[in-house]
Amino acid sequence: MFSLFFLHISQVSNSSEKQESEDIMGLLSNKIDRQELKPGDHIYCWRLAFTYAHHGIYVGDGKVIHFTQGPAGQENCKVFISSSSSLSNPKISDVPCPQCCDLNSSFNNGVILSCIDCFLFGGKLNLFEYGVSRIYFLAKVRGGTCICATSDPPGDILNCAYFLLEKGFGEYDVFKNNCEDFAIYCKTGLLVISRSSRGGQSGQAATLEATSEWIQSLLTNKFSIREVMHSGVHYCYSRHTSDIGVRRDVEKVLVEAVEMVVGPPPPPISAPSAPF
Repeated sequence: MFSLFFLHISQVSNSSEKQESEDIMGLLSNKIDRQELKPGDHIYCWRLAFTYAHHGIYVGDGKVIHFTQGPAGQENCKVFISSSSSLSNPKISDVPCPQCCDLNSSFNNGVILSCIDCFLFGGKLNLFEYGVSRIYFLAKVRGGTCICATSDPPGDILNCAYFLLEKGFGEYDVFKNNCEDFAIYCKTGLLVISRSSRGGQSGQAATLEATSEWIQSLLTNKFSIREVMHSGVHYCYSRHTSDIGVRRDVEKVLVEAVEMVVGPPPPPISAPSAPF
């Protein structure tokens, strides 16, 4: 009887340790296997040594809809990652990607459909989290990985993503209208509607702004432990109040009315005329 009791205690302890380990890993990394992906998932990958992340909506069948910097960014997803190179060190080939070829031939607005390999471009696959608690959000020191707002149903997310694939999501802006803003809108239908707002709804932009204010505060005030702690608290507060699930200058916007908020997509770049 005692052996069964201690066996039960051991199992509970191991289960608790495993759950604690998973919780810690969730704070450090949002990596996910491709086999675990579901249509409507918001995914992202880090680029340039974790300096920024690229975001998109997984739509199934190994395809991703994402927002790029217009035709220039569109070309980046029409390259083939050579099979002779490793995905950790991708090489650009002149041969168009066989999976992405002609996927975006009808559209030229910055929102594109590509295969997941071209989307990742050698990066690791991560899952963006929704409906997280305030404590969990603040524990994620790096922005652009989760938000407090809850997600819409998968069907609504996919309809939104495909609609914007055809109609566009305004003109790309690193701080006010970027790939993370696009993915968050597809997932929640929420947009920042305040014209006085300095930034969009992306966590990366909010983190950059909060970091800038933190550094400025340290440089302009007398350096001390108290000032460092005060600046750190302000950094966390600034990040949290910028979260689209917390801030008050956001509204649920129908996808058909998105252009009224974000503006029209950039004009298409016409191909150069042939010389006579």
